Amino acid sequence: MSPVESLNQLAGPISTESGPGLFLRIILVASFVGVGLLVWIMARAFRSGNNGD
Repeated sequence: MSPVESLNQLAGPISTESGPGLFLRIILVASFVGVGLLVWIMARAFRSGNNGD
């Protein structure tokens, strides 16, 4: 089974429209939030780790 078919099967119960529209929107929003949090955490770690050593 290909990844696209797997995503379509997962999206079936979530979305009432044809295709994985809502499911993919949820995945995109969650990935943007995750990347934003990762960037924020890394920026804080580099800022606090730079003590002039």
